[in-house]
Amino acid sequence: MERTAGILASARAFWTLGQPVERTCYAIGALLVVSGLVHLAILVVTGSTWEGPVSLRKPLTFGVSFGLTLITMSWVSSFLRMTDRTRRILLGAFAVACVVEVALITLQAWRGVPSHLNMSTSLDGLVARVLAAGGVVLVAFVLAMTAAAFRENAQLEPGMRLALRAGFVGLIVAEAAGGAMIALGVRQVIAGHQQAAYFIATSLKPAHAVTMHAILVLPLLDWLLTFTRLDARRRFRAVLAVTLTYGLAAAGVIAASIVATF
Repeated sequence: MERTAGILASARAFWTLGQPVERTCYAIGALLVVSGLVHLAILVVTGSTWEGPVSLRKPLTFGVSFGLTLITMSWVSSFLRMTDRTRRILLGAFAVACVVEVALITLQAWRGVPSHLNMSTSLDGLVARVLAAGGVVLVAFVLAMTAAAFRENAQLEPGMRLALRAGFVGLIVAEAAGGAMIALGVRQVIAGHQQAAYFIATSLKPAHAVTMHAILVLPLLDWLLTFTRLDARRRFRAVLAVTLTYGLAAAGVIAASIVATF
């Protein structure tokens, strides 16, 4: 009970001691997760399809995923060495990009048309271009945060330092997989092969998904281990073991995705 109370008190401290931009991002992230869960309820109640590019599964997965990622980025930013102004700019831009991405994907799902790789009408083309622009913002944000994670920071213990760096590397791989999905898909669309574009996006999706949330799993593991009796050295070894296991599993998924695509 004492350990649980300590974990809850520490979690609350990230909210109460966090900067206004961090608390705002926590709140927005929670709303995005709720929007995804609402679509989950609709899918279950109505028995709608979970398959295909127009399924309400997309606002579900994107809402939950972007919401968790925004919350995660707000949390891990507190461990990174950067100025308050830089943190406000980065988190603010990232929050706007997350909201726009989820909103447009949700709009297209309710319109019954694909949100990505869809140039059928001028509106669909505009949505696709805005989503692509949002992707550029996301990539720039991830690169900036990764650079901050690799900056020397004596205040971080080795386990958290490893978790953050490995997590951001995983996130870069996820962004690369997402970029490949879009680039290869657009190439097929231009060539007139719309279904082939959706096939590529679907086959590369596991590689994108498995690497995206390493930035949540690994730092969360190290943080939770601080509430055990393990010293810093043993916590580092535990994080290292999980990181290597996660990396090997991710490499296997990525290789399978590439084989399935090509």
